[in-house]
Amino acid sequence: MANTVTLLCCVVLAAVVAYAQRRNQTGASIQYERMGGDVTMQCGSLDSDASVTWKVNGTDVKARHREEGSRLILMEVDLSNNGLYSCFQNPNGERRDQINLRIGTSPREPTVTCRSNTYPKGFYCSWHLQHPTSIPTDFDVTVLHNQESLEVTRDVVHKNRCHVQFPEVFSSYPYRVNVTAVNALGKASTAITFEEFNIVKPDPPERVVATPIPSNVRRLEVTWNSPSTWPDVEIFPLKYFLRYRPLIRDQWQHVELSDSTAHTITDAYAGKEYIIQVATKDMEIGTWSDWSVAVHATPWMEEPKQIPSTTEQELLLETTPSPAPPSAEPHRAGVPVGRASSSLHLLSPLLWSSCLLQGALTLALM
Repeated sequence: MANTVTLLCCVVLAAVVAYAQRRNQTGASIQYERMGGDVTMQCGSLDSDASVTWKVNGTDVKARHREEGSRLILMEVDLSNNGLYSCFQNPNGERRDQINLRIGTSPREPTVTCRSNTYPKGFYCSWHLQHPTSIPTDFDVTVLHNQESLEVTRDVVHKNRCHVQFPEVFSSYPYRVNVTAVNALGKASTAITFEEFNIVKPDPPERVVATPIPSNVRRLEVTWNSPSTWPDVEIFPLKYFLRYRPLIRDQWQHVELSDSTAHTITDAYAGKEYIIQVATKDMEIGTWSDWSVAVHATPWMEEPKQIPSTTEQELLLETTPSPAPPSAEPHRAGVPVGRASSSLHLLSPLLWSSCLLQGALTLALM
C-alpha cells in the first residue's frame, strides 16, 4: 500500500512540475510531443478562424505543415522540429503567442543494478535508460524490506544513483527495489528483488605496487592496500586474487591469497616487463571486485660489466712500460741454468769470438 501511495504522489508531483515548466523565462509555453506523430499548435486564445502567420526561431516554417486558421499542424515530427514557434495576428503582425516545442518519446523500462561496496553499512542502486527520451525524465525509487519502506537518499554526484542503509545484518528477507521513469509523455517501471549476500562486491584494491628484488632476476614483490570504502577489514576480512603476465604473452598466471596484502612472484622471466592486477572479495559472501589499475614492473637486472674500448686498450698498451731485457751479467751461483743459457744466446758474435780466443790461450799455457 505504501508503495502505491508513493507512486501516486510521484505522478502528481511530476504533473505539477510539468505544469510549472509550461512557460520559460521568455514567456513561451513548453509543448512536449511524441516523435513520429503529427503536432498541432494553437495560437493563444484566438478563434479557430483567425488569420495568423507562424515563425520558428525567427524564420519561416519550412517543415511539412499546414495552417488551419489559428492552428499550425506539423506532420511526422522528429528532433529537427524542435524550436521556438511564434504566431502573429494578421494584418498588423502583433505577436500573440510563443510555444517552445520539444519532441521526444515516453521512457522504456530502466535498467537497474544494486551493489554493496560498504558492507555491512549499506548499498546503492543505479539505473539508466537504454533508449534516450530526448526530453526531461525523472525517476522515482522505492525500496521495500520485510514489507517496510526504507529511506532512500539520492546521490549528490551521480544523478541516477541512490543510497540505502541496511536495516539489519545477515537478514533472510529479500529486498525489492522499484525504479519508475516518468516524463511528460509517459512512464515505465522496473523492479528487482535480491538477497543481501548477493550484492556484496567490494571496490578494487588500491595503491598496487610491484618492486624488483635486488640480485633476484626472477622475483617481483607486489603489495597493495584494501579498498578504502570497505568499512572494517578486521570484522569482515577480505581475500585477494592476483594475476600477472609478461607483456610478451597473453596468458595470465593467478594466485589466490587469504587475508594478505603482499605476494612475491618467484617465476618471472628475467628482464621481461610484467603487467600486474589484483581483485578482492569478502571471505564468505558476495562476488569478486573489478580488477585494480594495472601496474608494470621488470625484475632486477644485473648491470653489464664495463669493457674497455679499443681506444682505451691501445692507450693502456702505450702507457705500460716494456719489460726489461734479460741481464747480460756473467752467470752467478743460484741463477737457474736455463736463464744463463738464455743469456748466452743473446751475446753478440764479437763477444763469442773473444771468449773462444781467451779459452785457446789458456789451453796453450797449460
